[in-house]
Amino acid sequence: MRRWLPRRLHHGEEATLVEHLDELRSRIIISLVAIVPAFVLTFAFHERIMGWLTGPLPGGKKLVTLGVTEPFTTSVKVSMIAALALVIPVLLWQVWGFFAPAVGEHHQRVVLVLVMIGSALFACGVVFMYYVVLPRALEFLTTYDDELYDIQIRASYYYSFVALLLLGGGLMFLIPIFVLGLVRLRVLSSDRLRRNRRIAFVLLLVFAALLPTVDPVSLAFEVVPLVLLFELSIWVSVFMERRWERGWDEEFAETGLP
Repeated sequence: MRRWLPRRLHHGEEATLVEHLDELRSRIIISLVAIVPAFVLTFAFHERIMGWLTGPLPGGKKLVTLGVTEPFTTSVKVSMIAALALVIPVLLWQVWGFFAPAVGEHHQRVVLVLVMIGSALFACGVVFMYYVVLPRALEFLTTYDDELYDIQIRASYYYSFVALLLLGGGLMFLIPIFVLGLVRLRVLSSDRLRRNRRIAFVLLLVFAALLPTVDPVSLAFEVVPLVLLFELSIWVSVFMERRWERGWDEEFAETGLP
């Protein structure tokens, strides 16, 4: 069993490509294994989860199924997406464990705090999408041209739409964590982020458009927090970069390496 557990590399420790790939494989296996008990738990409570997902549906609207297996497959799909959301802290922890050797020992506590903040931000994203975006999106989409159509909502499509929207919203709120991680690894800098605001805004608009919403109202509600989160990431990066630069200067003085 221990051979499946990743060996934690220390800061500055050299490793071959094969060792890095072996560690990556082990961390992927841990992430996949973590999903199994999470799926068992979410499937056991799938009725409550699906009842919660049905909450934002406008009054008078009912869900229909069009196949013999659709109720079961829909429950499995929703349970799997809920399980993925449930193991987000584990996934972030494994990502942190893989990149931790690139961070100085005295700064790894900061990264650990970022993992915890990332889990909280994910939860905030799900809550924001559920209470702010989803009701307005469903109200618009399920009543559009309703005088022309007998609008019936298929259960499998509805639950996939809602679950993916909530999952995407939670991941959307992780933008500050990813930006700070790239700044800490010196892939990006706060100056570069400020200079490329326009490009970032376009990418954020594309990301919001890829979420399962097609109406302009929901798109606006998604883009605005994305822009605010990106701006927050820039200012937090400016503050953290000053602290990290002192550590980089000390590391340079000790090793003579940039």
